[in-house]
Amino acid sequence: PEVDALVGTGEFDRIVTIVKSALHGMKVQQVGEPLFLYNETYPRKLSTPPHYAYLKIAEGCNNRCSFCTIPEIRGSFRSRTMDSVLQEAETLVQNGVKEIILIAQDTTRYGEDNYGTLKLAELLKELTLLTKSTWIRWMYGYPNRITEELIRVMAENPQICPYVDLPLQHIDPFILKRMHRPADPEQIKQIIQALRASIPRLALRTSFIVGFPGETEVTFQGLLDFLEEMRFDRVGAFTYSPEVGTAAAQLDEAIPEEVKAERYHRLMELQQKISWKNNQEWIGRTVEVIVEGKARSLYYGRSQREAPEVDGLVYIENPLNLKLTVGKIIKVRIKQADYYDLIGEIKSESTK
Repeated sequence: PEVDALVGTGEFDRIVTIVKSALHGMKVQQVGEPLFLYNETYPRKLSTPPHYAYLKIAEGCNNRCSFCTIPEIRGSFRSRTMDSVLQEAETLVQNGVKEIILIAQDTTRYGEDNYGTLKLAELLKELTLLTKSTWIRWMYGYPNRITEELIRVMAENPQICPYVDLPLQHIDPFILKRMHRPADPEQIKQIIQALRASIPRLALRTSFIVGFPGETEVTFQGLLDFLEEMRFDRVGAFTYSPEVGTAAAQLDEAIPEEVKAERYHRLMELQQKISWKNNQEWIGRTVEVIVEGKARSLYYGRSQREAPEVDGLVYIENPLNLKLTVGKIIKVRIKQADYYDLIGEIKSESTK
């Protein structure tokens, strides 16, 4: 009885009407099929700091992973038009945004529904024409939709961040099939090798689910071996949790919680060692860093190899006591490296 309104994810454009009805004492239930697709005509207020912004290029998902409820919550995959995305991006740039982050449940599928072919590479190229100084980053790609064209466009355009986020979830073929994910480990390895061969400063991020039903010690060890071989720069890990209404929730061979936790810690301890070694290789290099703030005596920020909120930071020593503003892009020479963060010294200010 204390609930005033039940509102579905597809009712975005009815929010004002729903709120007014609730304020007049009506009990509202407005849960229809999720078909709404945001576009550039809707007013938006940045929930991020003003120097970066997320730009959603599509909504919904067709992948139907066995553990995921997104298709039921968000509906089927649907892309915005390229003109719509470019118009919003242009407005963001005009408002001073220095980094645009393209997001969707599956960014690599962008354009397939509207144009009959994958269009992420073309969209990225068009975005680089809006401005030569804005960083462009894309998140949440599906490994079997990483095309040669996409790799080439990233390699040829330095303002596209050399950063790829491929949530792989696992590497064992049996577990991947149970997850309803692409189940060809060799193809995944080939994609990673192709990305690294073409984009030398690439930062590769992924995520894994441990303790999925049917995961044995042998299949988990295979995941650790894969992690050791691929040496990802960033890794997120999660213990499997069944979602009501998903196919995976009905699977047998459930893993005890204590085993899930133990495997999670083993995976993260291994990745911590890999991350530390990877970071050591950046000592002595100079990178561009976008300033994010100041903590005590040190400014901090991110290079193109770190996404906001999920990756580490670059801490900046400033011996010349230059006044740095949030959103300023500067050049920093890396002096020290920790497990997840880097420490460097300012070399020069950029005009970006």
